[in-house]
Amino acid sequence: MKRIILFLLLLSVVTFSQTQFHSINKEIASGNFTIAGRMIDSVIAFGDVPPLEVYDLQFQKDLLSRIKRDFRRSEREIVDYLKKYYPDLNDSMLRKWEKEKSLEMRVIDSERKYFANSGPNLFRINKAEKKVKEKVDGIAENKLEEFLKMHIPAVANEANQQNVPVVHPVKMNVKYNLTVDADAVPSGEVIRCWLPFPREGHERQRDIKFNKVNTPEYVIADNNNIQRTVYLEKTAVAGEPTVFEMEFEYTACAYSNKLNFDEQLTITINDRLKKYIAERPPHIVFTDNIKELSTKIIGKEKNPLKKAKLIFEWIDKNIPWASALEYSTIPNISSYCYENMHGDCGIQSLLFMTLCRYNGIPAKWQSGWMMHPSGINLHDWCEIYFDKYGWLPVDQSFGMKDFVEDELKYFYLGSTDSYRLIVNDDYSAPLFPYKIYPRSETVDFQRGEVEWKGGNLYFDKWDYNMKVTYLTEDEMEK
Repeated sequence: MKRIILFLLLLSVVTFSQTQFHSINKEIASGNFTIAGRMIDSVIAFGDVPPLEVYDLQFQKDLLSRIKRDFRRSEREIVDYLKKYYPDLNDSMLRKWEKEKSLEMRVIDSERKYFANSGPNLFRINKAEKKVKEKVDGIAENKLEEFLKMHIPAVANEANQQNVPVVHPVKMNVKYNLTVDADAVPSGEVIRCWLPFPREGHERQRDIKFNKVNTPEYVIADNNNIQRTVYLEKTAVAGEPTVFEMEFEYTACAYSNKLNFDEQLTITINDRLKKYIAERPPHIVFTDNIKELSTKIIGKEKNPLKKAKLIFEWIDKNIPWASALEYSTIPNISSYCYENMHGDCGIQSLLFMTLCRYNGIPAKWQSGWMMHPSGINLHDWCEIYFDKYGWLPVDQSFGMKDFVEDELKYFYLGSTDSYRLIVNDDYSAPLFPYKIYPRSETVDFQRGEVEWKGGNLYFDKWDYNMKVTYLTEDEMEK
């Protein structure tokens, strides 16, 4: 029994790694994905390979498909998209942006292939090119930022008046569905599905009430599961999509903490906190580049709170948000962030966490959804620890805000708004019940996971949707 449990645990947290075959790794590194895939098939069919290694080889082949799905734009498609902004676009401009890593490209099977969102990302990553787009399209309205301009001061004022950090509760009803494509699996086969469910035990998230699902049998993972799920099963019917639905309610609260960045806070590392200042390969590693970056950012600063502030500022000013590759395809997310100088919320957060840990500041992952009326979406952030406060939320992606007062400008360093759904208190944790095949998202868990006896169902085989109804009467929510 212990061997079975260990095997399943390994399967549930498997991450990107090289194979044990140098020749295969060489072809993958050279971008020869088709050749590498055939070599993997040959090794599995004719080699004397242990079951776990066969499993790993199959996942490596799956990763090649995932990478090809991410990098699916041809050069012609990218040129067609950019011609609107650059009528005289030429090869030298493309090569320049590729070298600068403003335009994400890989050579796959001898063909230049671009990340699916590399066109829009060019204008997010490259400040000079962003101005070019604004001249053509104008400056787009940012409804979320406009909402936060009202919400953040209101929350801070409420916390100051009441002299408590947890304020402004917002009750929400959530209807979530995941729809597997018709005939994605053979008719009569059982589809296993894991949906995201809120974690308990947080002062910022309370009154969790499960309402219903659309199957007679289900399992809600207990709160010991740090990536929490509702598990469902359904039988596929020929020609029909398979729909998994659930509904729940909960109350989210803001946390507003007026930090004094000149205060000398202490951090006492006990057995419980040791792991939060440690490396955690593959995504939190104190590489030479990370060490050099830390020295550049921190200098001679000794105050741990000021260190966190310096890291927060540097990432905010130097690492713009950009649409990201699927995390399962990135060997080391924090290093990828620094090497490419851009990333989405989770990528930015992992760089922040890595730099904090290297500097002795406990940091841990937290994620789920952002639930703002003007912007409902998947979202990642983190928490850092000080003796005086315990765990404090940090949203590196939301970054510094356009306010004069530090309390508001640095709101997302130690505080957070009322619109979060906490599903995960760590990353790459096993799901419950155990998932047999490698997850579509090997790091985070927000959209859900799906499989059947024939294997994992990747994101291209299903879709998801969240509908939020705000049950709290509040002018801002209206």
